[in-house]
Amino acid sequence: MLPLLAFVSAVTVWGQPQNPAARAFTEVGIDQKLDHQIPLELTFRDDLGKTVTLQKYFHSRPVIISLVYYNCPMLCTQVLNGMVETFRTLNFTAGKEFDVITVSIDPGESFELAAEKKEQYIEAYDRAGTGDGWHFLTGEQESIARLADAVGFRYVYDEQTGQFAHASGIMVATPEGKLARYLYGIEYGAKDLRFSLMEASQNRIGSPVDKLLLLCYHYDPMTGKYGVLVATLLRIGGALAVLALGGFMFRSFRRDRQKSLQPLKS
Repeated sequence: MLPLLAFVSAVTVWGQPQNPAARAFTEVGIDQKLDHQIPLELTFRDDLGKTVTLQKYFHSRPVIISLVYYNCPMLCTQVLNGMVETFRTLNFTAGKEFDVITVSIDPGESFELAAEKKEQYIEAYDRAGTGDGWHFLTGEQESIARLADAVGFRYVYDEQTGQFAHASGIMVATPEGKLARYLYGIEYGAKDLRFSLMEASQNRIGSPVDKLLLLCYHYDPMTGKYGVLVATLLRIGGALAVLALGGFMFRSFRRDRQKSLQPLKS
């Protein structure tokens, strides 16, 4: 897996509309659907294999939502790690002041795998009672797709590699299930998250935030398709940096030369 820092401005790869790597840039992202109602009737499986609706987790507390897949070897793990690290610094506790729902975007993943992930992160959280507040879910494609669409989480599945291209971020929803705030990346400031939870607990909707995302996608060394795209972007970025440096040096040289040619004042 290869994490790539990218602004969510459109990146077009001309002549390769079906290239999976190109799709990772043009179709992947997280759209901020603030004040949008999450369909709470959607059904999933909890870590015990029981069928549950999202409504079960929305009652009197705000809810943090993360969409990952449990077999993702890099970026999803970083998202979950970032969440638990921030949770540990908060004086709020999952299961008391807020709830957390982590949903796999891979319909092929089992509730047993979700249970393993839950055990791992509840142990890392290391705070009493959090097992009742952080829920790891799996589900069918229809429910996953509807939830992803509702929260603005756009991802791409590449059948050739069996991997997902997706972005990183979490959402905070009100107790009624309306999207109140988005936090991007893999590290979430404790003050930002605390404020977001307080805001959502009062059914207040936050303002849009800047979109700076990490994109995660499988690099296939056999085809080199994604590698070529990344290399090209890096070369473009390097060329722009060289041009900027060259321009700065040229202006500095020109300014110094003009000063040297000015007549000395007596």
